[in-house]
Amino acid sequence: MTMQTTTENLALVLGATGGIGGAMARELAARGWHVRALSRNGGRTGQGEPSVEWVRGDAMNAADVRKAAEGVQLIVHAVNPPGYKDWEKLVLPMLENTIAAATAVGARIVLPGTVYNFGPDAFPLLTEQSRQNPRTRKGAIRKEMERRLKEAARKGTKVLIVRAGDFFGPGAANNWFTQSLVKPGKVPSSTTYPGRAGVGHQWAYLPDVAETMIRLIERGEELEDFAVYHMDGFWDFDGGQMITATERAVGGRLKVRSFPWWLLPVGGLFVTVLRELREMRYLWQVPLRMSNAKLVSMLGEEPRTPIDEAVRSTLASFGCLPEMKQEMAAACQPLSSPATR
Repeated sequence: MTMQTTTENLALVLGATGGIGGAMARELAARGWHVRALSRNGGRTGQGEPSVEWVRGDAMNAADVRKAAEGVQLIVHAVNPPGYKDWEKLVLPMLENTIAAATAVGARIVLPGTVYNFGPDAFPLLTEQSRQNPRTRKGAIRKEMERRLKEAARKGTKVLIVRAGDFFGPGAANNWFTQSLVKPGKVPSSTTYPGRAGVGHQWAYLPDVAETMIRLIERGEELEDFAVYHMDGFWDFDGGQMITATERAVGGRLKVRSFPWWLLPVGGLFVTVLRELREMRYLWQVPLRMSNAKLVSMLGEEPRTPIDEAVRSTLASFGCLPEMKQEMAAACQPLSSPATR
């Protein structure tokens, strides 16, 4: 297809059919950016999501990424292999394609970061400068991603990384909230919680993450060439506040079950996602919190949706509210290219 050329702010989003990629695409469009999204299934501009220009291509194909990046000022790298499959084979090559494209067109790279980079030696309070000694394969890959981005920044390609806690939000399916706490399409009467009672946990509401990134992008001239910021998000101080917010949303008490970690060693032999989830157990065993002091110093505040509103919107998007209205569910569906609908 012929890509739209424009003199307005133009952003390429890789991973726009996912949670944070979709949130970024919508928020950028709402701010007046022209948003281009790369999808293996492609799509026709103006169909489906009218605010997004869908371009056929694969993030693993350097030529596809380079072509899609023509004329952009921003590349949001929010693409990940589904179900954690082949992370060690796919993640770094995809990032290298993004770095090459951004370098060629002079675009800033934006990466949604995680806490995977860090090991227990850096806990419980993390700053942007905390030592990175990851104890998992995904953590080692995340650390290497940031190392490569820092090297790209040293050579002149600007980079923004925003690290946040466990994602949840409307239409975002691949996370602990929708894979453990609730079941899409069902009003919950019980919940399965991965953490220990009394142990705090850090969550991040996707629209707030997107809003934070965009406010930082809008302060671009003030950012370092390699800029890293932490979000505080929603701090569940005792591991029970997210459950309580869910109870308020559905209007009843939930039976709380412990996550069956003991099943994962066997299940992980056959199912990739179970093996990868097992690696993340340590993040639920101790309180781990990122400090947002640097972010607040830059922006004056961190964008925060009230937790009851955030949880309710998330539950509505997955059909988990007793009185959910169809139009609300439709408005909260994940961003997808027209060809996938």
